Order: sequence, then C-alpha cells, then structure tokens
Amino acid sequence: MSFVPVVEEPAGTAAAEPAEQGTSLWKDAWHRLAKNKLAVSGAILLIVITAAAFLGPLFMSQSYETQNLELGATPPSAQHWLGTDTLGRDMFVRLLYGGQVSMAVGLCATAVALTIGVIYGTVAGFIGGKVDALMMRIVDIMFALPFTVFVILLMVFFGRKFVLLFAAIGAVQWLTMARIVRGQVKSLRRMEFIEAAEALGLPKHKIIFRHMIPNALGPIIVYATLTVPSVMLLEAFLSFLGLGVQPPMSSWGVLIKEGAENMEEFPWMLIFPGTALALTLFSLNFLGDGLRDALDPRASKD
Repeated sequence: MSFVPVVEEPAGTAAAEPAEQGTSLWKDAWHRLAKNKLAVSGAILLIVITAAAFLGPLFMSQSYETQNLELGATPPSAQHWLGTDTLGRDMFVRLLYGGQVSMAVGLCATAVALTIGVIYGTVAGFIGGKVDALMMRIVDIMFALPFTVFVILLMVFFGRKFVLLFAAIGAVQWLTMARIVRGQVKSLRRMEFIEAAEALGLPKHKIIFRHMIPNALGPIIVYATLTVPSVMLLEAFLSFLGLGVQPPMSSWGVLIKEGAENMEEFPWMLIFPGTALALTLFSLNFLGDGLRDALDPRASKD
C-alpha cells in the first residue's frame, strides 16, 4: 500500500506572506511630486491664472478694445478693479485677454519647439556618426545667429503677423531641446532592449517612436515646463521692443510696455501686468523644478 507523505508547515507560516507590490516610475514620481509643496503650490496657482484668463472674459461685458476717451486713465475703483489705461480701456479685461495671448504663445511655441527638437535630436543621436556630427554643427551655427536680428528680418519680409511669433520663437527654442534629447538617446542607444529591438529586425522609425522617445519623456517633460516661461518672457521682450503682439491686441508684454511708458503718472498700468507675468513665471518654474526632482531616477533611492 502506497501513501503520500504529509509535510507539516511550521507554526506561524500557515498563510504565505503577500509579496510586496512594486511601483512604476511614473507613479513613484507622482508621489514625490505631491510631497513638493512649492511644486504643488505652483501648479495650483497656474491652474487659477489659466482659468481666470480663459474663462474670465466670458463673463465680461466689455472687450479689450472698448475705449472711453472721456474717462482716460483712472486708478483702481469699484467699477474698474484694476483701473483703466490712457484710452479708458478696462485694465482687468485687457489683463485677462493678454493672459490668453501670452499663454497661447508660450504653449504653441513650446509645442513647435518640442516637436522639432525631439525628432531632430532623436534622429541625430540614434544614427550617430557623420550624420550626427553634421546635424549638431547645424545646431551650433543656428545658436550663433542673433535672435533679435532674425525676428526683425522676418517682420520686414513678411509683415508684423501674430503667427510669426510662433515661427520665430519656435525656430530658436528647439535647439536646446535637440541637444538634450540627443544626449538621452545616445545613452539609451547602448541599452539591451534597443539592441534586442534591432536584433528582431524592427525598422528604425519604429525603434525611435516606440522605444527611444518614450524612454526620454522625463527630461522632455521637465524641459517643456521650463520652456513655457522662457517663451512667455521672450514674447514680452519682443512686445516691449514693438516686434511682438501689435495693438489693439493685448498681451502681458504689450501691457508692460504701455505701463513702462506711463509708470510715473499711472503706476497701476505697470504693476498689475508685471505681477501677473511674474506669478505665472514663478509657478511654471516651481512646477518645472518639482518635476525635475520627481522624475530623477536617483531620487527614488531616497
């Protein structure tokens, strides 16, 4: 007669201990970002400013072009919360519309710069060799070109068009992104999963878009959050020089320019748009710094 031996389990081990669940990079980064008070505060402030800029004008009876020459420049009051400018236009309404333009320029120009820079840098880093050297020399040459002169030439040949801001700013901001992505791709190029994809015979464009770019998203996202404030500041600088958004259209750069011309007599014309731009830039920079720390793989060891 055969029998099956019964092995008794030691006391206290009747139930197997549950295995510790792992966490993904993105979930871990989100937890670290949520602990960063400055980054969270910056994100909340940015949401409030964006909502006010894009939703506020829907509840306003006036437009940014509505003038009251008899009223002229008046200080803040119950009727005009942020006062009026020299043409009697409500500063609060113009500030909200100006926020729409400045944020649109920042987001659209950053999107253009990221699209060009990510593809350009990925191709250069992935192919390598002489192609990489040639593509990077082109980047070096474009870095040496004076940006202001480039914008002036665009305005002379094509006129002062709003769309040219995207072209002019996007044509310069992608250069740094291309260098960052190229460095990331060159480090990923020697990874085992890339070699495995090549061994399986995957086309180069699939390796680039399925493996290279997704694994370089951390630095790309961080640089995007830091590019938006620099683009907005650049738009304000161009508008201050008279090369950006043209009146009567409003942007924070235009409002700061008008306020600087009248700051001694009507200081509120400079204080309010300058404060709005500064708060937006601070919030974006705090959020960018928080994302940089959260997406740093070395921080996961802490």
